[in-house]
Amino acid sequence: MNESIKVLEPAGVWKNFAKLNEVPRPSKKEERVIAFMMEFGRSLELETFKDSVGNVIIRKPATEGMEDRPMVILQSHLDMVHQKNADTRFDFEKEGIRMKVAGEWVKAEGTTLGADNGMGVAAIMALLESTDIPHPPLEALFTIDEETGMTGAKGLEAGTLEGEILLNLDTEEDDEIDIGCAGGVDITASCSYEEEESGEDDKFFQVVVRGLQGGHSGMDIDKGLGNANKIMNRVLNQLWKALEIRISDIQGGGLRNAIPRESKAIIAVPGPKAAQLEAMLNEITTEIATELTVTEPGLKIEVSPLPGPVKVMNAATQEKLLKMISAAHNGVYTMSAAFEGLVESSNNIARVEVNNGKLEIGCLTRSSVESVKTVLADSLKAVFELGGCNVTFSGEYPGWTPDPDSRILKVLEDRYTALFEEQPRVVACHAGLECGIIGNTFPDLDMISFGPTIRGAHSPDERVHIASVKKFWTFLLDVLRHIPKK
Repeated sequence: MNESIKVLEPAGVWKNFAKLNEVPRPSKKEERVIAFMMEFGRSLELETFKDSVGNVIIRKPATEGMEDRPMVILQSHLDMVHQKNADTRFDFEKEGIRMKVAGEWVKAEGTTLGADNGMGVAAIMALLESTDIPHPPLEALFTIDEETGMTGAKGLEAGTLEGEILLNLDTEEDDEIDIGCAGGVDITASCSYEEEESGEDDKFFQVVVRGLQGGHSGMDIDKGLGNANKIMNRVLNQLWKALEIRISDIQGGGLRNAIPRESKAIIAVPGPKAAQLEAMLNEITTEIATELTVTEPGLKIEVSPLPGPVKVMNAATQEKLLKMISAAHNGVYTMSAAFEGLVESSNNIARVEVNNGKLEIGCLTRSSVESVKTVLADSLKAVFELGGCNVTFSGEYPGWTPDPDSRILKVLEDRYTALFEEQPRVVACHAGLECGIIGNTFPDLDMISFGPTIRGAHSPDERVHIASVKKFWTFLLDVLRHIPKK
């Protein structure tokens, strides 16, 4: 274990977070972390089992004097988003996360940290192995594949859970109590296209957009961050108009729930106009960098020569591609009228791939209002279909409707105020939490979500605030002590 992490408080939480981060746990490849969690539960001689989709459930009896309280479900997800900086050599499927203390924060070396949702998992582990912490009957629910489809939560079968109250430990501001979230849907546009030979006198180049901050496509969508796919499309569109460039390859972004940080394109430039490329790119870069000077100070647009020849996209399809991405909405779509400052709906153009006669564009559309989600998704579908693409919707999940009359909400508000001498912020968030899905299967659950302060989730800048972990732990233990009697 990293020695600098080992000495942090609360020791039990940090110890378990470090152990968890030694286990590779990419979404949809959670076999090792499932086995890790099964062994953890069994080593404590607690009731431990895995359901049909791979979620792990561990039950622990109440401590003495707390037997008359309802069972509390403590829920977090086992998988993590895998993102790394371009210059970081790291294999997420084989290596454990390399952590370090950076001032008031813990972060990873060039990769995502896994604090989303590893801090919640670690806190539950610390509770399960504790011998001196008062608590009601506990039911730990460790779900899988939250980050790429929430299939763990979707696969939970009625009757699996016995608890009456669910505490989801997957939010990212230590002064917030979350009572609602957005739903989402993945949109994929794809088509085949005819390739052509590049011109005899063409010169070939790679254009790279990099240095963007990236971030969570829900929680960070309102921060004015740059989207590498939109920026690259803008660059290519201007070069197309001015220099008649042709596109051979685009690889932009990746994960549906991460704001794209990088994009690479291979282009062919007519020989007589190649000398103008660098100067024009400098002009475009200056223009975009000026617009994003506050939010994206690290933005770089770079060009380098490549050997050729290369095959290129036919001109008609190229024009449609550039117009589709220009027209497709990216970012905040509507703000909530019910919750001040809350994004109601948004879209993230997460992935653009052009290669070998195949084109694919991937988006994640979110909204806390189902009808608005449908309207936005249908508008994107229309744009892509006008461009000649086939469009599919997948991975749809519901939002979580806020219940301001929740009994457990009252407990959390009172305990937060008593502990920290200030009012918590009761909010709904624009991220996708599993509560909406779980609530559909278990409609009688009283649910709430809270967690420590995490910044930069879904990007290599992900970090967790050390002091907030202690605050979160203190709050969690106090809430468990004050669960009302049945």
